[in-house]
Amino acid sequence: MRPAPALICAFTGAHRDRFGVVPICRALSAHGARIAPRTYWARRSRPPSRRALADAAVTEILAGIYEPDARGRRQPESLYGSLKMREHLNRQGAGVARCTVERLMRARGWRGVTRARKVTTTVSDPAHSRALDRVNRNFTASRPGELHVADFTYVPLDGGGFGYSAFCIDAFAGLIAGWECSLSKETAFVERAIRQAASLRARQGQPIGGRAIHHSDAGSHQYTSVRFAETLMLAGLTGSAGSVGDAYDNALAETTIGL
Repeated sequence: MRPAPALICAFTGAHRDRFGVVPICRALSAHGARIAPRTYWARRSRPPSRRALADAAVTEILAGIYEPDARGRRQPESLYGSLKMREHLNRQGAGVARCTVERLMRARGWRGVTRARKVTTTVSDPAHSRALDRVNRNFTASRPGELHVADFTYVPLDGGGFGYSAFCIDAFAGLIAGWECSLSKETAFVERAIRQAASLRARQGQPIGGRAIHHSDAGSHQYTSVRFAETLMLAGLTGSAGSVGDAYDNALAETTIGL
């Protein structure tokens, strides 16, 4: 397959100081990559295309975001991947297609922050019974303490390995009412997050009780153990769990953790 004219001209330009344009064109033409010297010089003298000018402008903006400044600091938007970066540029008035952002970022090795290491936090236990789904993906509440959703996630540590953070989120205003960190995935640390949430509401004069619901992921054995059910009862909460393997059944907690 014959190389594109742009690649042939780029190759010629990269070696012309050593071999000269005419000898390079002759050698390439002899191997099937036909190009005349005047074609090379015409291409060099041609003004940049509109796409090249647009790419240069977007690249300059992206470089100001992804490249560190004199103090080695980057803008907060440097965490964005191509999708969020495209939306950010559009909000700033620099209308650009997502494929353009992807192409320019890929060409210069710019990437957003991703979870490079994967840890399984959802480990179901068939021996544990689970509560009914009393939420049915309706994550709304009419008052504080009426509905809590819970989940936990892993956190990479600087020294290697992982820690774990459990959250208990009040659906009324998206408040993280209780949270706890641990170096293990034992049930006790998710229970402490619930007790923190109950204590917070008690201190605020809005104790949990009545028909308050605690909703969690059905796939994690931490949220289906007998001790966990006892903790819910003592906190005045009624247990609820989504279906196994469906993140949408606990979407509010998943979204909060993602943020």
